[in-house]
Amino acid sequence: MNARRFFLTTVATTALAVSAAVSLPAQDALAQTGTPAQTPAAQAPAAQAPAAQAPAAQSPAPEKPLALVNGVPITQKDLDMASEDLGDRLPAMPDAQRRTYLVNYLIDMKILAQAAEKAKIADTPDFARRMAYYRDKVMLDDYLASEVKKAATPEAARKLYEETIKTMKPEEEVRARHILVESEDDAKKIAARVKGGEDFVKVATEVSKDPGSAKDGGDLGFFTKDRMVPEFAEVAFKLKPGEISDPVKTQFGWHVIKVEEKREKPVPTFEEVKDQVDSYLAQKTQQDIILALRKDAKIERFDEPSPAPATPAEPKKP
Repeated sequence: MNARRFFLTTVATTALAVSAAVSLPAQDALAQTGTPAQTPAAQAPAAQAPAAQAPAAQSPAPEKPLALVNGVPITQKDLDMASEDLGDRLPAMPDAQRRTYLVNYLIDMKILAQAAEKAKIADTPDFARRMAYYRDKVMLDDYLASEVKKAATPEAARKLYEETIKTMKPEEEVRARHILVESEDDAKKIAARVKGGEDFVKVATEVSKDPGSAKDGGDLGFFTKDRMVPEFAEVAFKLKPGEISDPVKTQFGWHVIKVEEKREKPVPTFEEVKDQVDSYLAQKTQQDIILALRKDAKIERFDEPSPAPATPAEPKKP
């Protein structure tokens, strides 16, 4: 089993539960106008950015101006904040171009914000409400991030890993090859050939209709029983290493299966699953905080909520 799937079910369950209780990370109000690529900065030439020619490896002082827009400075801290806010909406590009892109983006943002200020957008009735909304979202993100940092420590991650592997039951894996054809007659002929001594890898490469494994001689690698359709898995796990099956029908066609090896699924190392463990701890911490705060809060609803659960279900421990 691929180590990256170790905590997949648990993390997915937790993520769904948490999403029922808390919104996605807050986005700046400017993001409501569209993606970065839709702003004038996306087409601005590199020469417009005062810091564009600096090597990417340089790290200017956080408060040192990189540009001035009508006297208002843009600093490294502003770039860091914009990069975090835009996230994966930023186009893929080398570091130096990415830096130029962000400076241009912030220049445009300052220009537009100054124009909006002159137009007295901040004095409109809806502005204060929107600002309060985004303030709440940013505070939510920062608060949860600080609490996660306290709880999701390296020691906590290691402890969760150790507790989890103790509960893992041994599970058998099989490494098998197969040849896939469309008809039973063809499968019977192929089974007779490989059982008669022809090289299974050679025959699979020549005639198998499986585009994923044919070029590798029908090799499917190691898999657990739940990874294959029942008809295929039932036969594969009954065969001994070196044995070849009679034709087996599944929804994909007719198979001839050869088992190469059997083993007990190895337990992934901590390093292999560290990202999944950290993700689970972070999401579990967020959910615990939300549930505790809801319990103590006085909440009055005057709408007609759907019959869906008011609070997320407790996630299953990995």
